[in-house]
Amino acid sequence: MTDIILLSDRRVAATRVVENGEPLVDARRTAALRVDTRKADDDGSYAHLRSAVLRRLVLAQGALPGGMRLLMVEGFRPPDLQRRYFDAYTATLRAAHPDAPPARIRELASAYISPPEVAPHVSGGAVDLTLCTEDGEELPLGTEVNATPEESEGGCRTAAVNIGAEARANRELMGRAMTAGGFVNYPTEWWHWSYGDRYWALVTGAPAATYGPATRA
Repeated sequence: MTDIILLSDRRVAATRVVENGEPLVDARRTAALRVDTRKADDDGSYAHLRSAVLRRLVLAQGALPGGMRLLMVEGFRPPDLQRRYFDAYTATLRAAHPDAPPARIRELASAYISPPEVAPHVSGGAVDLTLCTEDGEELPLGTEVNATPEESEGGCRTAAVNIGAEARANRELMGRAMTAGGFVNYPTEWWHWSYGDRYWALVTGAPAATYGPATRA
């Protein structure tokens, strides 16, 4: 992964944030998008995104071929939930790699779960998604959304070679549409795209991120 910038990279944390105060909005109220319920929480946080991110997602939807839809799985993630996810995965990695130093465990973990202090989902600027038909049937993209590197044998990486031709073509279609909407992908997770957060700012060369940690109104 020498060409991949991980979220544990110090440059991500060092990226300046100029918060623009944009609100979180509920994607379930946008008829153009499908929102899956597999990550549903009690207060509906999972279905929320910053308002400009939602607009860009609709633009990306419009760039897909006819009969193909984006299926949103998760958007905003409250900081305490992000911390629980990160701590649980790092504990698993520590058990699997008992001799690895803390910095290495953090690096390994960030290929799947972002460190809470820089997590794109906490900003409301990130979205996990896949593709489906007009009827909501999911299309093959090589692995399940949120498949770990271990269980997918690296197939979760966007440029993975151990997936079929149809899945590769679908990833490329989704990638073109999301890029047209202004999003950047986290290369270790084909389903993860973001706009306006620290990672996006670093990758695109923007002078600053526009979204820091978000809060529900």
